[in-house]
Amino acid sequence: MKKKFWLFPLLACILMLTGCGKSLSDQSVLDNVKQSNTITWGVKGDVRLFGLIDVRDGQQKGFDVDMAKAITKHILGPKGRAEFVTTTSQSRVPLLKNGNIDAVIATMSITPERKKVISFSKSYFDAGQSLLVPKSSKIRSTKDLNGKTVIGVVGSNSVDNIKKAAPKAKVIELQDYAQAMNALKSGQGDALTTDNGILFGLAVQNPGYEVRGGTFTVEPYGVAVDKGQTGFTKAVDKAVLEMQHSGEYNRLIKKWFGDVPGFNYKELYRR
Repeated sequence: MKKKFWLFPLLACILMLTGCGKSLSDQSVLDNVKQSNTITWGVKGDVRLFGLIDVRDGQQKGFDVDMAKAITKHILGPKGRAEFVTTTSQSRVPLLKNGNIDAVIATMSITPERKKVISFSKSYFDAGQSLLVPKSSKIRSTKDLNGKTVIGVVGSNSVDNIKKAAPKAKVIELQDYAQAMNALKSGQGDALTTDNGILFGLAVQNPGYEVRGGTFTVEPYGVAVDKGQTGFTKAVDKAVLEMQHSGEYNRLIKKWFGDVPGFNYKELYRR
């Protein structure tokens, strides 16, 4: 009977990939990014003001993108590189857990449910859930939503929030904000709901719509990292704090939100 010698190189490959018994999640992301001098970030590609692909050059642009670039420089130095992978609300956690990206900075609220699966930095942006409606709409707040149809996005905690705020409303979930906005325009829903910063970006792109209802939740955004990456999380927190103390953070706030009609960007300032 022939011995299966092919098993030995296969076993060796497995041991190399897993660090002789260690899982990929045990590897230090901080050590890896320092060695490669690159941090790979998951960012949105369809959210104006935060992460939107510019059709003219194919590059992601927005507040989250600029924050990622700045955090990278603070952690790795002036020659550190930030690379970007486009994510959606639904794909960002799987991409992070699978090791396709080092961190997520993509309008992601810090929630107890998500913290069971991943870890977060301290909050880097203060958002709150609102409503986007046509300017002709009679909807003024969540109190007017019962009996109406509200549009949300798969993977966003906004859907669960709106079910609590307006339990008699019908909620439909679409794959991304482009689809959600098109559905609102075509009359498939009466309102679109998510965080106010995202909605103000959509309102800029669509002048016939406006943000209403104030903010009925508190949505602190955090940089998401995989569980157990304490060193990397601390490095991100240190970088954001340095940006706040230097004024770099406030300059980015003004750059992206300073000219948005109806948005009080100075409330976002940090020192």
